[in-house]
Amino acid sequence: MITLIHPSIDPVIVSFGQLSIRWYGLSYVIGLILGLLLIKKLNNKVPNPLTNKTIDDFFIWATLGVIIGGRLGYILFYQIEIILENPLYIFYLWRGGMSFHGGLIGIIISMLVFSYYKKVSFFYLSDLVSTAAPIGIFFGRIANFINVELYGRVTSFPFAMIFPTVDNERRHPSQIYEAIFEGLIIFTILIALNKFTIFRQRIGLNTSAFLVMYGIFRFIIEYLREPDTQLGYVISNFTMGQLLSAPMILVGICMYFILTKYSVIRK
Repeated sequence: MITLIHPSIDPVIVSFGQLSIRWYGLSYVIGLILGLLLIKKLNNKVPNPLTNKTIDDFFIWATLGVIIGGRLGYILFYQIEIILENPLYIFYLWRGGMSFHGGLIGIIISMLVFSYYKKVSFFYLSDLVSTAAPIGIFFGRIANFINVELYGRVTSFPFAMIFPTVDNERRHPSQIYEAIFEGLIIFTILIALNKFTIFRQRIGLNTSAFLVMYGIFRFIIEYLREPDTQLGYVISNFTMGQLLSAPMILVGICMYFILTKYSVIRK
């Protein structure tokens, strides 16, 4: 059996008095910047691409959507009791607490509003974002690992990790699983799918593929991840993460079959 010990890593990279730079915040900055660069690269490969100015404007909307949606989603889905007791807690970003599903809803709203006012295809934007999103997910899960949050369940699996600040039990390093599957693997598959004519031509198919893959990977890995202490199991043996991921799979599948017939063909 292989048992690793979680390395003790200070969540704070450097402090300047009351100001601190943390790995968690840095992961968002890196993910957003790399995502922007990839989006520009992908955009410039298609006929009649958006201008860099339009992409830069959208980046601001997307960033706000991810941060505001992610924070509100975390509070509403996972810590509604705390916000009722202390409404200001929603602004305590340095304490962590961002929901992927909340961020997803936030960026969808941003894309809907931006595409309406800028007269840009919503599904074209969503394809760009879906392809770049796994980059941010990867760095976000690495930050979760550093912060010793979202750790896995106790296991007798041959490979496991002990998180000394939690207990001395052998646990799944679920943050690493999610970084690999929700980040690296989804990103690799989406890039590979662009080699197929149907995914290059049909707007929205990359989005549907992302929704299905993320939903499936997250749903499965939730079985290895320790349920949130304040929630536990929400319905039967299902966690909140699973309940929020299941609709993604269904929506992604429906989108694929509808868009293969009716979506705009990219020329």
